[in-house]
Amino acid sequence: VQLVESGGGLVQPGGSLRLSCTASGFPFGRYGMSWYRQVPGKTRELVATIIYAGTKTEYAEFAKGRFTIARDNSRNTVTLQMNSLKSEDTAMYYCAAGWRTSVFGSWGQGTQVTVSS
Repeated sequence: VQLVESGGGLVQPGGSLRLSCTASGFPFGRYGMSWYRQVPGKTRELVATIIYAGTKTEYAEFAKGRFTIARDNSRNTVTLQMNSLKSEDTAMYYCAAGWRTSVFGSWGQGTQVTVSS
C-alpha cells in the first residue's frame, strides 16, 4: 500500500481546502478509504470514510456539514473537501486504506493543515 497526500496548507478561519490522496499497490476500487487527522500528543482520529463504490460515507461529528469525502476509482484517488475551517481543525491529515477503523497497510506521509489568522 502506498498513499500520497497533498493539498494541505495555511488557511484563515472560515476558509476551505481540498485534500487529495493518490493510492497504489492494492486494488483500490475494492476497498473503502478513510481520512484521519492527528495533533501532536493526541491519538489519530477518524475524520471521514467512504465505501469502495463511493455510495456510502460516514463522518465524525466535527466534520458533518463541513467536510465531504469523495473518490474516483478510475484515478485511484480520494479527496476531502473541507469548508468553514476552524482553528481546531489544525492537524496533520492522513488518508488510509480501509473502511472506518479497519485500515490496513502503510500510512502516507500526511499533509499539514493549519487554520490560523
